[in-house]
Amino acid sequence: MSESFAPTTPTTLEKTPLDALHRRLGARMAPFAGYELPLHYKAGVVAEHLHTREKASLFDVSHMGQAILGGRGSAALIESLVPADIGDLPPERTRYSQLLAEDGGVLDDLMITRLPGRDERLLLVVNAAAKVQDFAYLRQELPQLGLSVLVGRALLALQGPSAAAALATILPDIADTPFMGWRAAEFRGAGVFVSRSGYTGEDGFEISVPNHLAQSFAEALLEHPDVAPAGLGARDSLRLEAGLCLYGHDLDATTDPVEAGLAWSIGRRRREQGGFPGYQRIRAALTDGPARKRVGLLPEGRAPLREGATLAAPDGRIVGRITSGGYSPTLSRPIAMAYVETAFAAPGVGLESRLRDKPVRVEVASMPFVPHRYFRDSSGKDRS
Repeated sequence: MSESFAPTTPTTLEKTPLDALHRRLGARMAPFAGYELPLHYKAGVVAEHLHTREKASLFDVSHMGQAILGGRGSAALIESLVPADIGDLPPERTRYSQLLAEDGGVLDDLMITRLPGRDERLLLVVNAAAKVQDFAYLRQELPQLGLSVLVGRALLALQGPSAAAALATILPDIADTPFMGWRAAEFRGAGVFVSRSGYTGEDGFEISVPNHLAQSFAEALLEHPDVAPAGLGARDSLRLEAGLCLYGHDLDATTDPVEAGLAWSIGRRRREQGGFPGYQRIRAALTDGPARKRVGLLPEGRAPLREGATLAAPDGRIVGRITSGGYSPTLSRPIAMAYVETAFAAPGVGLESRLRDKPVRVEVASMPFVPHRYFRDSSGKDRS
């Protein structure tokens, strides 16, 4: 799921339960979505990025919004706001989806987990910058349901090929959790929630921990020789290599899920029956193709192209705009994502951008830039 680098920095920034640990570890702190969070630690962004790909990194994502939506018919009712198939979602499984505006634009993207038990309950994880609006929207549109915001819980993301082995030293019963699966566990007598998911393209977990145990849980993970702390800089470069959207940049209220390359998240039943905002627009895009598409880009040279840079066809006409761009530590080259007119969206198409008023040739590329390495069972399936 994406995070928003949205504006609006309040005068007083909020701190997460891991703030003291970040400072003790030498983090360079920065404002982000109303919080003060680590941008990177002493090793630096590139080292943290590569460590995540090779071993495992621990990220503080406690700024994200966590809530439980409960009540009879919760799964069916939330389908009036999202295009994912939640009605058929089994207990202890998670699906990625989007909260949609009336015209089908994306208000936010989120993770939805059906919790076990007789009572119908959905665990929601939403983006930090949008969580206040998201929760108000849910209460407004679904007043017959109860929404409990989990204000007393931190959220940690453990990502990388060593993540499962490291987490198993603390929570030994999570090793068989499938990709996009969820488990309840216990740490020092308190309940923790573990989902096998993340935002890096690597195997990994997001762990919801009571605030008073967050620091001791993080310290226990960092005792593992393969685990190191990582900040927002590496998190962003990892998700860009993985071709994952960042809300407020690659996704916003002007984009729909189809043009964003997220049609895979719309269930077959939902495509056929609709019942969510913007269905006519989204059905037309599924049937006829969208007017524009989100694509990967490989710029020439060594300097990254940044958000907002335009893309021109060979005849000079502007046909797209970059929404995310940066340097790929894994590939040792600049990469970017953009929306371009569909006629120019095929891999291999050449376009031109500009950097400091100088032309830069870019080539449309397939995504992800770096192959995903999500957990797969013995049959080779990702069990999603």
